[in-house]
Amino acid sequence: MTDEAYRLPMFPLGTVLFPHAPTSLHIFEPRYRALAKDCTTGTGEFGVILIERGHEVGGGDSRFAVGTVARIVEAVELPDGRWLLAGEGVRRIRVEAWLPDDPYPLAMVVDLYEAPLDDDDQGLLTTAEHAVRRGLAYMAELDEPAPPATIELDRDPDARAFQLAAVSPLGPLDRQTLLETDGARLRLERLASAMDEENAVLATRLAGG
Repeated sequence: MTDEAYRLPMFPLGTVLFPHAPTSLHIFEPRYRALAKDCTTGTGEFGVILIERGHEVGGGDSRFAVGTVARIVEAVELPDGRWLLAGEGVRRIRVEAWLPDDPYPLAMVVDLYEAPLDDDDQGLLTTAEHAVRRGLAYMAELDEPAPPATIELDRDPDARAFQLAAVSPLGPLDRQTLLETDGARLRLERLASAMDEENAVLATRLAGG
């Protein structure tokens, strides 16, 4: 582990990626085709960062500073040059400086580490999980797209905590707040609180309010 900044290809998106969560990308822009080719012949890693203002296509966007490194687990280049990528979030990062696009976004980043959960945090993990699964059940009753409430998650507590944030029916800004939170315990507390608020809204909608 090091605190030194390193150069990383970056993929700004309209969604938040968490460590231990899957991602899939259909890449058609020429600059990101180049990113896919470079990554598949290099380390297999790139950064995913949420767009604060602007759009995924065409550039000219404003981006948040905290994101996640994605590691490619499967890559297919189509005959017309498009790419299909499947990856998984690995670790949180903070952007120290954006570099000139060459031809895709590049940044100097540092890895963000935190202490693992301990046995005393099991109750908090359980509380957050119940809140998330309740919200997913509400989403199913409302016939809105969401993972099933019975979705299987990693048995490792730290991976499970990130995955709960990833499958929660929260919006991108709430998810970004969770990603930026330093410390798994505080992140779980914020996740449980945000889900309590979201579940109250979902319950009201189910009641016809």
